[in-house]
Order: sequence, then C-alpha cells, then structure tokens
Amino acid sequence: MTGISTPEQQQVDAANRSGKVPVVFVHGLWLLPSSWDRWRARFEEAGFATLAPGWPDDPNTVAEANAEPDALAHKTVGQVADHFEETIRALDRKPAVVGHSFGGLITQILAGRGLAQVSVAIDPAPFRGVLPLPVSALKSASPVLGNPANYSRAVPLTYEQFRYAFANEVDEDEARQLYDTYAVPASGKPLFQAATANLNPWTEAKVNSKNPDRGPLLIVSGEKDHTVPWAIANASYKKQRRNQGVTEIVEIPGRGHSLTIDHGWGQVADTALAFVQRFTAPAAAG
Repeated sequence: MTGISTPEQQQVDAANRSGKVPVVFVHGLWLLPSSWDRWRARFEEAGFATLAPGWPDDPNTVAEANAEPDALAHKTVGQVADHFEETIRALDRKPAVVGHSFGGLITQILAGRGLAQVSVAIDPAPFRGVLPLPVSALKSASPVLGNPANYSRAVPLTYEQFRYAFANEVDEDEARQLYDTYAVPASGKPLFQAATANLNPWTEAKVNSKNPDRGPLLIVSGEKDHTVPWAIANASYKKQRRNQGVTEIVEIPGRGHSLTIDHGWGQVADTALAFVQRFTAPAAAG
C-alpha cells in the first residue's frame, strides 16, 4: 500500500482545520502508533495538533499485528521516510517531528529534508557516519541480525529479548505489562540497513545533517538504554551539531529504551514538549 491511509488523512484534515502547529510522532520498530497516545494527549493539552501516522501497512492494533505479522515485513528506512514526508506535505503548516528509536532516525531524515519546524529524536537508531557499535546494541539487535533470512521477515521479540532491549530499567511486572500492551513484530530490513550503513554509500540510512533548513534538533538519550546507548546517541549529536541550527542533547538518568512508554514517559514527553515550545510560535501553539 502507498499513499496516506484514511485514518492518517483524517488526522491531517483535523490538524489543518485546527490552525495549530502540528506535531508528527514517528514510532520505531516493535511498536505501533498507539504507543504515542499519551504523548498526543499531553501535546494537545499544550495547544498543539497531533498526528501519529503508521508505517506503511501498519495494522490498527497490537492484536492484529501479532496475528498477521507479514503485514509488517519488507519495510525499508527509505519507504518509511517517504511515507511520512507525504503525510507532512499534506499539512498546511510545517510540523514539529518527534520520533523514537528508528522513528528517531526517520525524524532526522525528515528534518534533513527541511520538513520539520523543530525535531526531537529519542534514542535514535544510527545513520551513516555514526560509528560506535557497543556490545549491548549488538545484543539488542541480534534477534534480527543473527539470521540473514530475517532481512525479508517481520521478526517478533520474545519476552526475554524485549526485557533486555527495551524494558531493562523497569521491574518484572511492568516489563511484562509493556510487552503484552505494546510489542509487535518488526520489519528486519531497517536493522540490516542501519548495521551496514557505513559500508554502503547508497544506504537509505543516511541523514543530511548540514541542511540549513534542518531546524532545531534535540537528541534525547536514556542513560541505561541497551539498544541505543549513549555512545550512539552522542555520536549522532556530534554529526548533527555541524548544522548551523540549534543542536542539543540531553540524557535522562536511569532510563532504558522503553522510556517513551513506561511509567516515566511523562518526564520524557515534557522534555520534548519544552524543546518544541521554544521554537514554535506561542500564538499558534495555544
């Protein structure tokens, strides 16, 4: 499927009717747009119009995604970025863009295309030129990268794999609740693309970090993140700070990769919200 789905078009229409600054949320692998529901409410309370488009062909619910995982396969970084660009270009106003994990990589790609008024990349997946490969990141990616056949599959995480990659900084009960509520299979292709980005000059996992129209960018790093440790987030920041625009990084103490969905999501949302508010017109934002 290509183009904007009916639910996404409805979100675009609602944002355009509102006249408010839109905020586009971009989810990453193993999650769906519903992972942003509480964030959307928080930003709407602050006077923004929000959208949480899916990746192409995303099922509507976690149950549907787990029942029909093939719908999630075969998606590439470039396809997802182009899909979000199409949605953004249907908006009347340039949005803020907020993304997590591979959604944080997509956020930076969109900002590098000059499509974001301001952007926040939370524990973002690495792009070409980001060199560190910490052991914990390799272990987190191993359920996919350990089998080359996964390139063309949608790969689920077992609970133990999710516990390590996402939920290492919450207790057992919460980890299980997060897994049951949010976890879905993920396309293997983006992980292979990111893993080989520095070997492939034509990779889709690349960011135009020098575009003067990139806009202000904040990178948020969870201190205890196994999947995107500080070394990766900080290397992304160092590449991005070559831009003439505002580039900042903040570390959230004691947080893992589940920082956007676990009990401490509000702290991270407020950090992102404050940055977005600094660079959007107050009159338009509420």
